[in-house]
Amino acid sequence: MSRPLRIGNASGFYGDRFTAVREMLEGGRLDVLTGDYLAELTMLILGRSRLKDPDGGYASTFLRQMEDTLGLAAERGTTIVTNAGGLNPRGLAVRLRALAERLGVDVEIAHVEGDDLLPRAKEFGLADPRYGEPLTANAYLGAWGIVECLNAGADIVVTGRVTDASLVVGPAAAHHGWERHDWDALAGATAAGHVLECGAQATGGNYAFFQEIYNVKPLGFPLAEIHTDGSSVITKHDGTGGAVTTETVTAQLLYEIGAPAYLGPDVTTRFDTIELGQDGPDRVRISGTKGSPPPPATKVCLNHLGGNRNEMTFVLTGLDIEAKADFAKAQLEAAFGDARPAQVEWTLIGAPAPDPATQGEATALLRCAVLDPDPQKVGRPFSGAVVELALAGYPGFTMTSPPGKGGPYGVYKPAFVANEEITHTAVLPDGTSVIVPPARVTADPSLSSLAAATAEAAPAHTPPAPSGATVRAPLGRVAGARSGDKGGDANIGVWARTDEQWAWLEEFLTTERLRALLPETRALTVARYELPNLRALNFVVEGLLQEGVSASTRFDPQGKALGEWLRSRLADIPEAVLSTEEAR
Repeated sequence: MSRPLRIGNASGFYGDRFTAVREMLEGGRLDVLTGDYLAELTMLILGRSRLKDPDGGYASTFLRQMEDTLGLAAERGTTIVTNAGGLNPRGLAVRLRALAERLGVDVEIAHVEGDDLLPRAKEFGLADPRYGEPLTANAYLGAWGIVECLNAGADIVVTGRVTDASLVVGPAAAHHGWERHDWDALAGATAAGHVLECGAQATGGNYAFFQEIYNVKPLGFPLAEIHTDGSSVITKHDGTGGAVTTETVTAQLLYEIGAPAYLGPDVTTRFDTIELGQDGPDRVRISGTKGSPPPPATKVCLNHLGGNRNEMTFVLTGLDIEAKADFAKAQLEAAFGDARPAQVEWTLIGAPAPDPATQGEATALLRCAVLDPDPQKVGRPFSGAVVELALAGYPGFTMTSPPGKGGPYGVYKPAFVANEEITHTAVLPDGTSVIVPPARVTADPSLSSLAAATAEAAPAHTPPAPSGATVRAPLGRVAGARSGDKGGDANIGVWARTDEQWAWLEEFLTTERLRALLPETRALTVARYELPNLRALNFVVEGLLQEGVSASTRFDPQGKALGEWLRSRLADIPEAVLSTEEAR
């Protein structure tokens, strides 16, 4: 049996901590270091960048990181696998070879391509009736192109849009010699990859109980020791900040997921089979993960240029906040006249404290976001109209920023293309191209709907819910939460800290209760999924984020704070459940 593969992560998004690559390479032994730079919004940013520079379209930050650390990685014998290639993996690979030659570092570089479907957008019918042809159209490729590159001796593998977990699954499959039908092993590696992909979120970042985490030092980035059966141990380098516990790992497992059947291009991973166990300080074992064949279609990320947007924020202070807000709205609406933008959204944020001791305590914010196809309607004519109210508006009129011209926004939507239509290609270090065939065995297309049908099914082993006297308290006293965006949808994962709390939470937090606690979800479709092994529920709220992050006019366009809003809501919690929380 091969030894465990020790694989780390040094980037969870385009803009993550620049020094993390060096920190991970210097912090301890690593076989592989991954970097995840892509998200749906990132693809839009890179698409706009490519319009200005056809040779661009990749994450330039990664190239600068390699200038600082390429020699160190080669010296340590650490392989680099990254999706920093974005829309131009070939172009980034060319620049990496030039960098290696300039630095005198002998490394073999390969890349994976075939995800870019933009040249075939018309063939696949990917145009949108409102926005026309997409700006970007990228299929979520799997791990096997990475496997081909690594088996050919690559020291660096650059990809475009592969699934985030594929950056981990590929090296694990190559190291352990897995076959494409080793569903459970692939599913286990997918679970580990999902934990690693967002960097320090697995070591205490964005963690509901953050005050319990050692945060004196910068949070360490996570790594996984992946065994030949696909099980793994999540940990971090010794001496780094943060913590790795079953709950920090649970929080990340719940991030941006849907049904328990997690559909990927390599395997369908059953997140409701994942078992976690503390394996020592800062060590969490992931085991028991079951997998099955992937779906017959590949997901495609589409970004369209949707129009133009802008926003201005009024500062409201002291008394009569709602009246001041109404006055500002009426004045600006009148100023629009016939040039009113197509979409205008107002959001009142916060409320003054009683008898405020500081001006901050006396302040609320009124935000106006506008969208329109015509840049003139949302540009300086809009922001200028706001400024013109300064001496004719409500008492204490001020704003958080000077007038701006705004800018374009993108609209995200998913599409699906038959697996066999995708030309998944590994370009090896010697320049040879290898076509990666689609999966020979795929799941029944109705798998996702079957998974959704189990949404409200109660697990048989859930103990009876505690009863007795209750206390009115915030839900966050007994539950953690992690939320995020899935295109225009939002997910809210909620977990209990003890078996007793899970028994209560599973019964209490129905979809109807969630809608009552979060009234902004009442008119939307909400799906509820159970993950009893994690003592967790996952809710997916359809359409809450409108047409995706860039187009959303919500104050929290990525849904990152929805979980904390939910935790702040009051509920009648049994005293017995609260006592188990206090006894922790």
